[in-house]
Amino acid sequence: MKKTEAVIFDWAGTTVDYGCFAPVQAFIEAFSHYGIVPSIEEVRKPMGMLKIDHIRTMLGMERIRGLWKEINERDWNEEDVKSVYHIMEKKTLEILPGFADVKPYVHETMEKLRSQGIKIGSTTGYTDEMMEIVAASAKKNGYEPDLWITPDSVGNMGRPYPYMIFRNMEKLGISSVKNVVKVGDTVSDIMEGKNAGVTTIGVIEGSSVMGYTYEEYQALSLTEKSEEIRRTESVYKEAGADYVIKDIRGVTELLPSF
Repeated sequence: MKKTEAVIFDWAGTTVDYGCFAPVQAFIEAFSHYGIVPSIEEVRKPMGMLKIDHIRTMLGMERIRGLWKEINERDWNEEDVKSVYHIMEKKTLEILPGFADVKPYVHETMEKLRSQGIKIGSTTGYTDEMMEIVAASAKKNGYEPDLWITPDSVGNMGRPYPYMIFRNMEKLGISSVKNVVKVGDTVSDIMEGKNAGVTTIGVIEGSSVMGYTYEEYQALSLTEKSEEIRRTESVYKEAGADYVIKDIRGVTELLPSF
């Protein structure tokens, strides 16, 4: 029987920032600076990607591309991608300290994993500079993985590329991808895990895919919650997730299955 050696978690929407709202707000403010107000759906669709790739993907969306051309009387180019990115980066750095609250059940889940000798890694779409803020705030709130790796550490080859997972394995001394689990809250997380050849898990509650604040989710009726859970689960399953869990406690419940 194989043994799970490491679980690699995403950050916003998975372990901190219930609903993954810091990136959403930053992207909305960045595009609004150029006269375009993206919808929440447009912002969330590429969530989890390298941030500059996220912007490039949004600019390629039919509605946003049309608005950009209407406002600027030309199609967007790579210089525009960089310009929007710089605004997004600035906005993100400004708001991040307020979006590092640890999600429910994270502390007890980490304790259970560590009690079994399992190492805790992490990957993210944030840059090193952003993660210095997030990691410090999360640590104050009681969450500190053994390691965090950003796209900066792998030549900006972020998700869905597998290299941040491989760097985690290298730094944590993991013997095989067969003994690694990737947990995240976006399609990009699942694709990252699949491309790395590890077991993949999508988290439902508090995820970017679900897209609710804690208060909004709690205010839903039981029927509405069930519908949203089914919708979110289907997104992960369509992306190829091996497992889908309601909340992060499901990781330890699934361990015997790996």
